[in-house]
Amino acid sequence: MTVTWEELGWERLADGVGRCRLPGWDCTAGLVLGAGGALMVDAGSSLAEGARLHEAARRLAGHRVTHLALTHPHFDHVFGAAAFEGAEVYGAAGTDSLFAPGGQEREALRADAVAEGLDARAAREAADALVPVRQDVRGEQRLDLGGGRQLLLADVGPGHTSHDLAVLVPGSPAVVFCGDLVEESGEPQAGPDAVPSGWPAALDRLLDLGGDDALYVPGHGAVVDAAFVRAQRDALAVRFGVSR
Repeated sequence: MTVTWEELGWERLADGVGRCRLPGWDCTAGLVLGAGGALMVDAGSSLAEGARLHEAARRLAGHRVTHLALTHPHFDHVFGAAAFEGAEVYGAAGTDSLFAPGGQEREALRADAVAEGLDARAAREAADALVPVRQDVRGEQRLDLGGGRQLLLADVGPGHTSHDLAVLVPGSPAVVFCGDLVEESGEPQAGPDAVPSGWPAALDRLLDLGGDDALYVPGHGAVVDAAFVRAQRDALAVRFGVSR
């Protein structure tokens, strides 16, 4: 028996589309339901958090998650991925190379998670269990979840990282999952893997995807509108000295 979004503490955004704000780092996890499949957007910050997300998704969808889109390769968005066993995993082109077993990038993710406060054992378990990204999205890729539910996955970066993936869910309203290209609960974070010179243009691509009337779902914080994304784009251009 399925339940409502609200009963599980999720926010319904549109028909068959919702998200929750996870404790700790206030990360967004999104869910899109179709007649034949379910897409999770981002996987949480640990295997335990991923398992809780998958259980909630099962209850909302009535079946397991069939597809998982990782918006960017930071621990708080990907460390729960192994909890979605059997799901087809999508990421922006090049993401999979960062998850190579024994690689420096995987170790860097683990170290960053511990530095940010994740339990060291949980961080090691999640890093060791990282799943391959079998679907490298180059440009744009359509995904059919059945029942007329057509999604668009787009490699819109670089910006927050070199591997930024957005998910467009057409409808009234359209919903755009932005990852950390957009943040509402604080200033956008630019770590060592950010590409500041490309970030404003990445937000232009987000706006092209969703248009003026879409709901834009940030990686952290409350859902925003196109005007907020434009304002953040302009602020980033000034902050990073990018000519518009």
